[in-house]
Amino acid sequence: MGNVFKKIMIHIVDYAAGNLASVERALKKLKIPCRVSPDPEEILKAERVIFPGVGAAGEAMKVLQSRGLDQALKRFVASGRPLLGICLGTQIILDYSSENDTPCLGILPGEVRRFPQGHKDREGRPLKIPHMGWNRVRWLRDHPLIRSLPPDCEYYFVHAYYPVPAEEQKVLGITEYGFPFPSALAFRNVVALQFHPEKSGPPGLALLKAFAEWEGQDVD
Repeated sequence: MGNVFKKIMIHIVDYAAGNLASVERALKKLKIPCRVSPDPEEILKAERVIFPGVGAAGEAMKVLQSRGLDQALKRFVASGRPLLGICLGTQIILDYSSENDTPCLGILPGEVRRFPQGHKDREGRPLKIPHMGWNRVRWLRDHPLIRSLPPDCEYYFVHAYYPVPAEEQKVLGITEYGFPFPSALAFRNVVALQFHPEKSGPPGLALLKAFAEWEGQDVD
């Protein structure tokens, strides 16, 4: 891996929303310096930020607001530095989540929807909610974070809600679960993944490594 990671530090946003330790372990396995922080001032000064999370949108937004992390994240993204959203962190960068009827960060226009009751696959067989387990992502366009990935990789999902950006061109990848839903978003200096790269084996680690090397410029 050379010495590239000695020059960067990734901050992981701590807003009591789980899966912080697994993200930290994955980065340490890659020998990427990282720090978990609940401090908005630290987040504002960070070189790169990972915004992970599992749990409910309403409670997550309350914690972000109480710690001042909501404004810190908006200002961080506006600065042009790289941010990676994961799972709940992907959803609440949008305007609104139907989970808990929650106004969210509004970093990207769009909303978060729940898989419908009685959700079925294309053959009419019932599908479990939450969507849990391994599934493929079909990448729709080029991006620096995915260039080294084999095309048929599977990634680990655990979610009942999914992001729907207002602009289709912000969708980087889609996944089939009864119907195709956006499972990866990308715009300017932000990439946001509905799946968990930190739990997705070698392809997920490759994504995290690419994020550590990325300068925050989208290809469009």
